[in-house]
Amino acid sequence: MGWVGRLFDARDTLARMLLLDLSGLGYLVFGAQGHHGPTSTQWVLALVAFGTALACHRRPLVNLVAQAALLAVAFPLVDDTTINQVGASWALLELTMWAGRPRTIWLAAGLLAAVDLTDSIGDPVRRLLSGVFGLTVEVGLPLLLGLVIRTTRELARQAEERAAAEQRRRESESRAARADERSAIARELHDVVAHHVASMVLRVGVARHVLPDLDPRVSEVFDDVHGTGTAALNDLRRLVAVLRDPDGVRGDAALTAIEPAALPAALDAAVDRARQAGITVEADVDPGVGSLDAVRGQAVLRLTQEALTNVAKHAGTAARARLAVAVVDGAVHWEVSDDGRGSVPAAVPAGGGHGLTGMRERVEVLGGRLEAGPTGAGWRVRTVLPAGGVAPDGPPDSPARPPEPAAPRPRPAGPHAPEPA
Repeated sequence: MGWVGRLFDARDTLARMLLLDLSGLGYLVFGAQGHHGPTSTQWVLALVAFGTALACHRRPLVNLVAQAALLAVAFPLVDDTTINQVGASWALLELTMWAGRPRTIWLAAGLLAAVDLTDSIGDPVRRLLSGVFGLTVEVGLPLLLGLVIRTTRELARQAEERAAAEQRRRESESRAARADERSAIARELHDVVAHHVASMVLRVGVARHVLPDLDPRVSEVFDDVHGTGTAALNDLRRLVAVLRDPDGVRGDAALTAIEPAALPAALDAAVDRARQAGITVEADVDPGVGSLDAVRGQAVLRLTQEALTNVAKHAGTAARARLAVAVVDGAVHWEVSDDGRGSVPAAVPAGGGHGLTGMRERVEVLGGRLEAGPTGAGWRVRTVLPAGGVAPDGPPDSPARPPEPAAPRPRPAGPHAPEPA
């Protein structure tokens, strides 16, 4: 019944009335010739009916009353009342489809039936019975069709409501499942990972105090390990807190946030840490990053940390890398590339990594698209984080997104795929 709903759409009442009027006009011009042509009275009544139908196409009750009145006038004045009967029947159909209360429908049907029966007053019983039978066509048929369309539309509405309710139920179950999973991850992070990191930080701190006469370079390494472990522990604690209460954080991949004003300093710290590892890093950071929202700022920081760590892993600690972060019309253009000419990196343990997948998920949650691929002898990772959450089209020369390897493999300096820190 979908085609019925489209044919009798509420927005198309004017078109239906116009087609009905054109059909009536054709009947008067061509179909009524057998009756010696329509009389002037018949023309007047028909034109008034046509104009009323067009003027009242959005007011079906008014149109029905007017058409019924014109039909009552037509019975004693003209012999052929087909135009007025069809107009009144169609008005009843429209009213049945769109009336707000069923009582209005039945009162309108009774009014039209009473008007039709006035033409049979004083007629012999046989003709009177014929007039009563004619009501099934003039009143019963439009009433039945209107009720069918009305019922079909109501059933479709109820089906949509049930589908929407089912969708809400599935979404609620999905949110509950994600919440349970996040709680389980939070427990594991707290009970296992955070415990071991805290133990390592504690042992490094003890070593710094029980070995006071260390070479300054070793002491500097201890300080760096202790600072890195302390920062990692703080991030883990914040991550656990957000996993347990993610309200206000957009998306599963954006689990933590950073104050916008602190982002430039955090990026400088990430670059300094990469330089301490032996990488030569050229940083071009737009001061406008300090005005980014917290979620995109956190994404920029995490992407930078991941990419620079992967440069050291896969291109070697003597590689040259370039970090570029620019804010253009509210969108963040981020890129990290390297020349791939560092020392041959040490073998990476097999078992597969999720660095590229994690970076891509973080970017896609924010409406961007991560692009990674070789550039010359090195590797480049870049993305655009849009202001409105819609990923813009990439440049024509963007490299195709490479498939992530199932397990990272050691390879000489040169193109390399991002891998987790």
